[in-house]
Amino acid sequence: MLRAVIFDADGVIIDSERIWDLAQEEFLRRRGIAYERERVKLICTANSPVGAIKALQELYGFPGDPEQMSGERIAIVREHYRQGGIPLVPGFAEFFGKVRDRYLTAVATAMEQGLLDMVVEKLDLRKYFGDHIYSIAEIGYVPKPNPDIFLYAAKKLGAAPAGCLVIEDSPNGIEAARRAGMRCAALTTTFGRERLEGADQVVDGFEKIALT
Repeated sequence: MLRAVIFDADGVIIDSERIWDLAQEEFLRRRGIAYERERVKLICTANSPVGAIKALQELYGFPGDPEQMSGERIAIVREHYRQGGIPLVPGFAEFFGKVRDRYLTAVATAMEQGLLDMVVEKLDLRKYFGDHIYSIAEIGYVPKPNPDIFLYAAKKLGAAPAGCLVIEDSPNGIEAARRAGMRCAALTTTFGRERLEGADQVVDGFEKIALT
């Protein structure tokens, strides 16, 4: 029986993937590297902030301190948010209205903590989730596809993993849900269907998510 719905943040609650594309394109351009969206998305999405930089360094071979460059990358994203706002993914608010009184809910994200704090404040996410907003900063920055952040959220909610539905948008997130023993619905907000085949259901919008 379904008891809890656990949401990723980027690409699930926050319509941010275009902003991440712009930010990552700028970050790489500063190093003379052309942005290859498909390759970069696969290694960065759901990774930790520093882990994403290390993955980019392995892919492209540029030097530098990962911690420092992680801050630079996040600062670019933050500036885009300041300039253009932080929109919700279409359909999220309506979907949440359907589940909030029926199921426990939480956010479980790999988003950098400072950026998450900014998003929570700007979008008033606590009116949806209360204190059940969790980032990998709380679990030692263990990134997806490790299941730790989803298991942590479920424990905080008091829900067994088998009773949780995760809503994700990335292959790493889907794999993390699978390893956690949770069902997963994948939105095609970031990747095409062919990259999301590991999910229990792949949908083009919140209105198509099956809760049974």
